[in-house]
Amino acid sequence: MVSYLLHYLDTHKSMGPDGIPPRVLRQLVEVLTKPHSIIYQQSWLTREVPVDWSLAIMMPIYKKSQKEGPGNYSPGSLTLVLGKVMEQIILSAITWHIQGNQAIRPNQHGFMKHKSCLTNPISFYDKVTCLVDEGKAVDVVYLDFSKAFATGISHSILLEKLAAHGLDRHMLRWVKNCLDGWAQRAVVNGVKSSWQPGLSTGASSL
Repeated sequence: MVSYLLHYLDTHKSMGPDGIPPRVLRQLVEVLTKPHSIIYQQSWLTREVPVDWSLAIMMPIYKKSQKEGPGNYSPGSLTLVLGKVMEQIILSAITWHIQGNQAIRPNQHGFMKHKSCLTNPISFYDKVTCLVDEGKAVDVVYLDFSKAFATGISHSILLEKLAAHGLDRHMLRWVKNCLDGWAQRAVVNGVKSSWQPGLSTGASSL
């Protein structure tokens, strides 16, 4: 699994705080697979998360309108690429557990593999079209969650939700240790702020 994840790293993604581009890690997959498999296994067995994996550099990402306005930027976090590989392993285990217990419904498209903002309206229109063809009335309610993606997710609430869905204590301990060590610093035009503990995590970082 580690070999697969390293081999399919997105080379267009930004490098982490260590300055190592994903392209380099992908080219060295045969060399890195075994030692990092050992590191990941030890992290899982001991529930200890290396400090570097929980450090994030916050970069302003321009969205629209005037570039001089601070409100026209959204925060993007850069974390260690090799730490993200372990997160993908943990995410796969959590997703398998959640889907196995049918906690995620089939009509959930956000953050789901093989689903996207494109498959969502296709599924919606298909459903509506079928109902209209049958002569049935269709009422639609639109809710605007435009800021939801950039909103921080409380660590404590996240852990409570995972526990409520029956995740075992070993998995919860690893996730908790990862979140407890979460720290971030802002970098703008090469100027760095001091490290600050994070109590929430952006949806784009998960």
